[in-house]
Amino acid sequence: MSKKKIVVLTGAGISAESGLKTFRDSNGLWEGHDVMEVATPQGWEANMKLVLQFYNARRKQLLEVKPNEAHKALVDLEEKYHVAIITQNVDDLHERAGSTNIIHLHGELLKVRSTLDDKLILDWKDDLNEGDMCKFNHQLRPHIVWFGEAVPLLDNAAVLVSEADIIIIIGTSMQVYPAAGLIDYSQRDAQVYFIDPHPSIKAQKNLEVIAAKATTGVSQLVERLLKES
Repeated sequence: MSKKKIVVLTGAGISAESGLKTFRDSNGLWEGHDVMEVATPQGWEANMKLVLQFYNARRKQLLEVKPNEAHKALVDLEEKYHVAIITQNVDDLHERAGSTNIIHLHGELLKVRSTLDDKLILDWKDDLNEGDMCKFNHQLRPHIVWFGEAVPLLDNAAVLVSEADIIIIIGTSMQVYPAAGLIDYSQRDAQVYFIDPHPSIKAQKNLEVIAAKATTGVSQLVERLLKES
């Protein structure tokens, strides 16, 4: 008997419990900055130095935190299921926890890419500065999908969702597009679990809402799913 397929959609809520600030607070700021200044191509053109300083600070913060129990519990699902994680987060906490199949919709903080060729991507843990060039002598930039830019892995993610028997949504309101549109690709009979301490949706057929923070809700659900497999 083949393993069932699980797709996990994660957002800022799963990493918040590791000590990472959510991408955008209710006031529209990210770590005190207007997102238009630090997360758009226009912001990069206007003030490259500010943008580089901002992501250097985020990178340092990321290297100081660790995966939490929610990240770790998802790894256990791989014993009994085919698991794919589609995350809106730019951290590497899923990787560090041990998950093996991860799509980063919005890029990765610990990578940079050439401003000449967006396929030229490098691992990067140190500060990125003006004058740090790719092999073609063009400035390197954060490997982040900024507002207004295409989401290159969206089609891959949609295929995974369309094949899933079970979908688990953790720490994301699923209100921000294009990521929010992924659920529209799910099979009609797919079982969906929505884990959030303040859920924005109500339970319905094939949709179970678990009103709990990620570390609690994910651990409980994973335990159940492992018993059912």
